[in-house]
Amino acid sequence: MVFNPLDILFGLYVVAAIGLFTYGINCYWLLSIFLRNKRKEVLYDKKAIRHYYRKHGYRNLPLVTTQLPIYNEANVVERLLKAVCAMEYPKDKHEIQLLDDSTDGTHKIASKIVEELRNEGYDIKHIRRTIRTDYKAGALNDGMQDCKGEFIAIFDADFVPPKDYLLKTVPFLLKDPEIGLVQARWGHLNPNQSPLTLSQSIGIDGHFIIEQSARSWGRLFMNFNGTAGIWRKTAIETAGGWQGDTLTEDMDLSYRAQIIGWKMKFVYDVVVPAELPSNINAFKSQQYRWAKGSIQTAMKLLPQVFMSKVPLRVKIQSFLHTTHYMIHPLMLITALLACPLLVFYPIKLGTWTFGILCFLILISSLAPSTLYLVAQKVSYIHWKKRIPAIPILMSVGVGIAFNNTLAVLSALSGNKGAFIRTPKAGDKTVVSYRTKSLPYGSIIELLLGIYCFAGLAVYIHAQKYLVGPFLGLYAIGFSVVGSVSIYQYYRGRIRASSPQ
Repeated sequence: MVFNPLDILFGLYVVAAIGLFTYGINCYWLLSIFLRNKRKEVLYDKKAIRHYYRKHGYRNLPLVTTQLPIYNEANVVERLLKAVCAMEYPKDKHEIQLLDDSTDGTHKIASKIVEELRNEGYDIKHIRRTIRTDYKAGALNDGMQDCKGEFIAIFDADFVPPKDYLLKTVPFLLKDPEIGLVQARWGHLNPNQSPLTLSQSIGIDGHFIIEQSARSWGRLFMNFNGTAGIWRKTAIETAGGWQGDTLTEDMDLSYRAQIIGWKMKFVYDVVVPAELPSNINAFKSQQYRWAKGSIQTAMKLLPQVFMSKVPLRVKIQSFLHTTHYMIHPLMLITALLACPLLVFYPIKLGTWTFGILCFLILISSLAPSTLYLVAQKVSYIHWKKRIPAIPILMSVGVGIAFNNTLAVLSALSGNKGAFIRTPKAGDKTVVSYRTKSLPYGSIIELLLGIYCFAGLAVYIHAQKYLVGPFLGLYAIGFSVVGSVSIYQYYRGRIRASSPQ
């Protein structure tokens, strides 16, 4: 038997294609759960809130602590504090902790605002750390040591909770003692700032409106999204507390809590708007952290999930959920291998086989777009105006494949990594995001774009039109993400060097 290295490459390509097909089909699974349950679940939640207040009124509400972990958030700390204090909840039942790890002078701004709010009668504390042990997880743990509330709401610095947030979430925790977390939906403060922010808003809508709803309503494991959620303190403690050994302490804790039996609830109609990164390098840094942290959590907790007594469907969905960012190395593999396999490893398929293959590829590749489309249709009156941004989202999603592949590989190597914050502009029109050096990954992204364009030309010349559209999307995605990353890097440097 003669060893042929191309056989290995072809096998790798097939595995990658099957993987992408599987993650694509999973979109339909979640979408079907969402469509079957939306009307029933949303009506149930509305009735549950009305019934609670008719029966109990507003006098016997429990003590709630709101934790606000921040790090160098001078642009948004005032907006955050005033929005939290504006929430409609009895002052004597609402403790607020500003967990401040800042090193840039933010604490001076925060101290002044906290003092003003305390003088207005709010129970608010400014808790500072000089050493960022375990980053956000460590700050939350430190706050819990001095926490008075039996329920703990958490908001990141770029979020603006609505006034009725606590009134619409606390009753679910009171109604069912087995619920450990109530997670609200993310909204958007600046979706129309740029094509990047618009496409991000559509992607986030898909995650929350479809995926989180489906996981909650389908009794699957869902994750806390790090903010806009309210925890039962006992659930945090019995699950082992906040742990800093992954970059997604939120997913880590929520999975540990569900493994030991706590339930998670997603409230569809409670929307907390947040600021979207307007700089593509900041966006890529955020995606890197989420991708790496998700894989770290999968490596840490999937063995426990598989060994637990939860149903098989929960185990399958947990695997697909925590390893979702594996789609990026799979996409990179298909992009890199498509051209050499065409040239050096020609495959002849029968008519029926080819037709079935085309159908399966088409169905799976349309799955994410279908999910995004449905999310827009059920959420916005003028949803059709947002649809043109879906191709932008798909291009960006492909274009960050190299960035997120590095994150996945870093997680698999066991490298813990540092928590890099995403800068927020707040009321400023622009916030600079500067890396210490030229993002060399962006140069590789440009080279990948050129490579995919060349591969597309080869496929068109060979009249192989099945893979052509995918190579075209890869070519555009890598080229756009790479070029915009370099452009915004140099624009940030020019702004930094310009006299103020």
